[in-house]
Amino acid sequence: MKTLKFIGTAGARFAMLRQLRASGGLWLKWEETNLLIDPGPGSLVGCLKSRPKLNPLDLDGIILTHRHLDHSGDINVMIEAMTEGGHKKKGIVVAPYDALEIDPVILRYNRNYVDKIEILKENETYKIKEVSFQAAIEHVHGCETYGLNFKAGKKVLLSIITDTQYFEGIEKYYPGDILVVNILLFNEKNHVKHLSLADARLILKNSNCRVFIMTHFGMKMLKNKPHEIARELQDEFKDKQIIAAYDGMTFDLEKR
Repeated sequence: MKTLKFIGTAGARFAMLRQLRASGGLWLKWEETNLLIDPGPGSLVGCLKSRPKLNPLDLDGIILTHRHLDHSGDINVMIEAMTEGGHKKKGIVVAPYDALEIDPVILRYNRNYVDKIEILKENETYKIKEVSFQAAIEHVHGCETYGLNFKAGKKVLLSIITDTQYFEGIEKYYPGDILVVNILLFNEKNHVKHLSLADARLILKNSNCRVFIMTHFGMKMLKNKPHEIARELQDEFKDKQIIAAYDGMTFDLEKR
């Protein structure tokens, strides 16, 4: 079974700081492999309060798309939870170079607790147990940032477009059957390097994805009710399934 659990769906500072939605990241279960993506503030609490509970000791790895706090706030506690406080050396952590060396968000003593730390680089492929994934093109954001493509056989099953300003052709780098996209903004703001609802429409128009899942919502997106926005988009793009993620949502990646 392959599933994606949305521990939290808050986007950026204000929705995260006020915890209008949780900010715990994504838990990817891929057969017998468990990965945590972007463990923002509250990730540990979100895992332990989940129903059924997500046991951090089951984790095989943690992936960080970029170092901003709404994505990395709980990465150190989740490394400790994965390794039982360092008593059980295990797991792989994958993160961009600047999150490790330039403005590090992973404490150095914590790095000894895991089997390996790998640097997330554009177009590089990684393997954690049964899961093969690739970092896509570097994003236009405030720090080194990469989205992810997860392969099932030769096909990309799941793509994740994390934080970025829109750039032409972004969707071609994310060919997944299921496309998860961080849509922070209800209205486009030129000085904010995040995707807007208008950008979502552009991606939908040019993407061949079967399922389009919005997450990582900012204040105005939440005020305008993501589930209603998804319903409006569904009327426009009838060839795709449009979903607004919510805290605790589990999506079956193999469901047809």
